[in-house]
Amino acid sequence: MKWLVERFAAHRDKLAFVHNDRHVSYGETADVIAAFGQRTRDCGIRRGHKVVVVGDFSPEVVCLILALGLEGCIVIPLTRQSVVEEDVALSVAGSDWIAEFDAEGREYEIRPKPLTVENALLDDFLKKERAGLILFSSGSTGVPKGILHDLENVADKFRVQRAPMITIPFLMIDHFGGINTILAITSSLGTVVTVAERSIAKVAAAIERYRVELLPVTPSFLNMMLMTRAHEEFDLSSIQRITYGTEVMPQVTLDRLRVAFPDVQLQQTYGLSEVGVLRSQSRPDGSLWVRIGGEGFQTQVRDDVLWIKSDYRMEGYLNAPSGFDQDGWFNTQDRVQVDGEWFRILGRVTDIINVGGQKVYPVEVEDVILGLDNIEDVAVYGEHHDLLGQIVVAKVRTRDSEPVDSLKRRIRLACHASLTNYKAPSKVVLSSEEFNSVRQKKVRKSDPPSSNA
Repeated sequence: MKWLVERFAAHRDKLAFVHNDRHVSYGETADVIAAFGQRTRDCGIRRGHKVVVVGDFSPEVVCLILALGLEGCIVIPLTRQSVVEEDVALSVAGSDWIAEFDAEGREYEIRPKPLTVENALLDDFLKKERAGLILFSSGSTGVPKGILHDLENVADKFRVQRAPMITIPFLMIDHFGGINTILAITSSLGTVVTVAERSIAKVAAAIERYRVELLPVTPSFLNMMLMTRAHEEFDLSSIQRITYGTEVMPQVTLDRLRVAFPDVQLQQTYGLSEVGVLRSQSRPDGSLWVRIGGEGFQTQVRDDVLWIKSDYRMEGYLNAPSGFDQDGWFNTQDRVQVDGEWFRILGRVTDIINVGGQKVYPVEVEDVILGLDNIEDVAVYGEHHDLLGQIVVAKVRTRDSEPVDSLKRRIRLACHASLTNYKAPSKVVLSSEEFNSVRQKKVRKSDPPSSNA
């Protein structure tokens, strides 16, 4: 990773970060990394030590992570909105030190945090004397999995310098996509624009003020941005490219996005914490078909499920069996359609609703409902049924008040007109709750009892 800091130092005057209106150059970034390196050595932090870094995107948080990487440490980034509680994470990974930043991301405290955990994978990795990175899955299907990466290998993907862009890092620092975004921006000597909170208004205001060029976000965030008409309230004309990933994009949202941003390149991305982020190209016909791969990646489809072989793969799970077969292929659990070199991602196997043996993908139902008037958002999921196994439930939020019976009738008619009958929701639930997680991904599960039909 030394090459990355040398690149910073060779372009001292270029703007690296805009954080809470504070401008930090690449020269200052290189100096802060060097200062952190000295500070950690003075504290007694050594190669192979596991260091928890608690904070969100700020120049100092990024600099500390890079400094620890240069020292050959194992970095465990966590935020105060992490998908896993700190004590749960450390019971899996263990730790030697912890560095906690304040809400501003500037002031910090480093102190010992000794917690020994026996782990054969970590023991083997430490023998390599390489910098490591431990991240955690969301744990939606059980206990969160600890994912061990070789941090130097993750960074090496970005040695070839690309065109610099002004970018807001949307995914959090404890998410592989967040780390990937930061490395992509800084290795190209672009500018990282951070926001205090990832709300529609705050992100849109930052785009307007700092003339942000690249917006990497989730489909759920884009849907809400369109619903709230942020593109009309704020000047977002600086955006050159919008990338979207981490969940399936509804076609109706993509169509609305093309209308709202006719001159912006829209690019679907694909990646997993276990294998890294693949290069991607969206088919230019405005559909959801995407070509993925690039140097260091191979793809194949087995029984309609996508498998990936990656040079940037994780070392393994700390607390689960390897997800790779004996030849190094990883089962993504994503069902896909194939058209030559193009893929269409249908959804995770675990999200599929089984109605009497028939498969229903939530996003195909959500796509129809989102196209209706007065629908602000929808989440479709399966609910247990003694006879059919599962039934389809649509949880909806409307812009204006509407009688439940009328809403149910409109949804049923639209779904029967566009989908096979068994895909139409058997139950419609009105909810005023947010359907997205703190990471702006769709949460498909039931609320406590509320108005339903």
